[in-house]
Amino acid sequence: MAAESTPLALPVLPLDDEVVLPGMVVPLDLSDSEVRAAVEAAQAAARDEPGKPKLLLVPRVDGTYAGTGVLGTVEQVGRLADGDPGALIRGRGRVRIGAGTTGPGAALWVEGTRIDETVPEPLPGHVAELVKEYKALATAWLRKRGAWQVVDRVQAIDDVSALADNSGYSPFLTTDQKVALLETTDPVARLKLATQQLRDHLAEQDVAETIAKDVQEGVDKQQREFLLRRQLEAVRKELRELNGEKDGEESDDYRARVEAADLPEKVREAALKEVDKLERSSDQSPEGSWIRTWLDTVLEMPWNERTEDAYDIKGAQAVLDAEHAGLQDVKERITEYLAVRKRRNDRGLGVVGGRRGGAVLALVGPPGVGKTSLGESVAHAMGRKFVRVALGGVRDEAEIRGHRRTYVGALPGRIVRAIKEAGSMNPVVLLDEIDKVGSDFRGDPAAALLEVLDPAQNHTFRDHYLEVELDLSDVVFLATANVLEAIPEALLDRMELVRLDGYTEDEKVVIARDHLLPRQLERAGLDGDEVTIDEGALRKLAGEYTREAGVRTLERSIARLLRKVAARHELGEQELPFTVTEGDLRDLIGRPHHVPESAQEPAERRTAVPGVATGLAVTGAGGDVLYVEASLADPETGAAGLTLTGQLGDVMKESAQIALSFLRSHGAELELPVGDLKDRGVHIHFPAGAVPKDGPSAGITMTTALASLLSGRLVRTDVAMTGEVSLTGRVLPIGGVKQKLLAAHRAGVTTVIIPKRNEPDLDDVPAEVLEKLDVHAVTDVRQVLELALSPATNGAAPEVPVAA
Repeated sequence: MAAESTPLALPVLPLDDEVVLPGMVVPLDLSDSEVRAAVEAAQAAARDEPGKPKLLLVPRVDGTYAGTGVLGTVEQVGRLADGDPGALIRGRGRVRIGAGTTGPGAALWVEGTRIDETVPEPLPGHVAELVKEYKALATAWLRKRGAWQVVDRVQAIDDVSALADNSGYSPFLTTDQKVALLETTDPVARLKLATQQLRDHLAEQDVAETIAKDVQEGVDKQQREFLLRRQLEAVRKELRELNGEKDGEESDDYRARVEAADLPEKVREAALKEVDKLERSSDQSPEGSWIRTWLDTVLEMPWNERTEDAYDIKGAQAVLDAEHAGLQDVKERITEYLAVRKRRNDRGLGVVGGRRGGAVLALVGPPGVGKTSLGESVAHAMGRKFVRVALGGVRDEAEIRGHRRTYVGALPGRIVRAIKEAGSMNPVVLLDEIDKVGSDFRGDPAAALLEVLDPAQNHTFRDHYLEVELDLSDVVFLATANVLEAIPEALLDRMELVRLDGYTEDEKVVIARDHLLPRQLERAGLDGDEVTIDEGALRKLAGEYTREAGVRTLERSIARLLRKVAARHELGEQELPFTVTEGDLRDLIGRPHHVPESAQEPAERRTAVPGVATGLAVTGAGGDVLYVEASLADPETGAAGLTLTGQLGDVMKESAQIALSFLRSHGAELELPVGDLKDRGVHIHFPAGAVPKDGPSAGITMTTALASLLSGRLVRTDVAMTGEVSLTGRVLPIGGVKQKLLAAHRAGVTTVIIPKRNEPDLDDVPAEVLEKLDVHAVTDVRQVLELALSPATNGAAPEVPVAA
């Protein structure tokens, strides 16, 4: 503990916001009145006492004196470095300040008691460790400042009190911290306080140095990057000069490219915002590459490019007729569209309500009828660019509307890419196989097409990638499909439906002669004067070697025929020129595959036994004939009820139940042995059992087959029928009449039975087909049976077939 000694009377030298600790030597300016008064008073008192003049150094903080001062001696009085008078004062020890007293001079005198600060020897272990720690911290701090001489002086101090007071020289201590050291009279406690203050300062200094180092490294990196970029610009400039380019023709100057481009106002604003982001980002930022890709896409879009429509209506019609035979509905629709466009253009009605006069057509029909090739012909007739977008198998909604730009590798949708590929805002876009679009967890592309194909909305179409409005109202969209039912109802409602139900045999012959044969001659390396195919051969190819709604198989047959002729010529077996006649077909490409039912021998016909009737159906490949076979089980087997085979759907199974119920309830009036229907099992089979079948239009066909089975009367070979049946025997309307009649014509059927309410649909059937068909429109099953069943022979019915 520090001990107190005899009281002293000393003049006070106040220090404003400064603290002097024992052992410190400080110069003071005598021009200050308080300093001069205190020094003069000390000198006056020293005349009567031996030794150097003594005074009391007291800190004064905010006008308040500390309770502890330092006894100081005036070592020397003279001139300071700047020439002003000054005194050199040395701190000797702590003094506890008491009451005021009197003394010579103008200074304030107080009584004070000297505080004893000695520490007994030897030092305790913890004090020695404290001394060692303080010296280590002070040495580390001094070495950082380069004060190597002071390090030796600190290491030479052994007194605990002097070592603690030595921290008074530390410039980082605040006045309050120095006052705390001054007023801590216990040397060990004071050394602990000085050690803690020095430790805290070193920790702060380490943090500050780390921050300064990081900042300096960042600044150095920026300076290095800036320097490298300037060097890169200089290299690019030199390369441009070597290549003969003028300075400033920088391909990456997106701002200049955007400002020079002919963009709509809103698109320009969005592009300039992205340019601002690009200029703020660094080259290493991944966002920079995304922005460049987006800007390139926007700048490549033909925002204000449009082709002029060819308003020569007769010329357009001539182009369509020259490139496609038949398909009058589509040709008329395109001609109407061009006529309306011409009138709107003549009257200055190009844009009404922000919308232009685009069109959305759905071409629905079986494969091979020319739906896809028709799109290119339409573009040719209108003088527009043509783009084909294949939608078959597309399952991702982003394929239509584009990806969000947040995804790596994002791209605009197929619609935007089609517009960019076309290079104009009014192309003919063919959406091929729109009925083959699927949906899964990635969304429904058909739903994304709702806005694209809606004339009331597509003038403000917004792609997820572009995120700017795109005007699609001037585009002619042609969507193709094989199956109408596979197109969502909401999407179909937005399109104008045009059906392509297939070609007649005469149309196929014309197509083969004018289009298919010239194309295949070129592919086979033959000239038109080397090989010719007469019309009879073409008709037989279309009628007996193929049975389809379109002409793809017919074209393959012609290609096979020409390859055979070319091969024989190369082998020396055939001389050119050569004309292929109807009699040469079997030798060149084999026997016919589709002989009409009426052309076969009576014993070979399918309807040569009771219980077999010919129906008409519609498939994805167009119309087709459908045979229905019925048989009764042996009563001894005990197998009663109805058995249906042929992979039938629920609707067709219900039609079979209805047909059976009608005959059970009305068989007596039709003079049929209905007792067999109660005791024996009935089996109805539809051949081609691997092909799924469904629909109500086979109702009268099954009724006729069952009636033929029960009565033993054969169904006429030349009769085919279609229609839904009710429990009361009414014949109800069905769909696909045109396709079914074309199929009957191809199959060699001459008599067709249809529902009475489908009679207006005959207007769609080509006249040459109707001339060769005897069409009967009926309302009741009884009329069907009268027309379809052959009369009984000799008044006795043949034996009824029995299922094994």
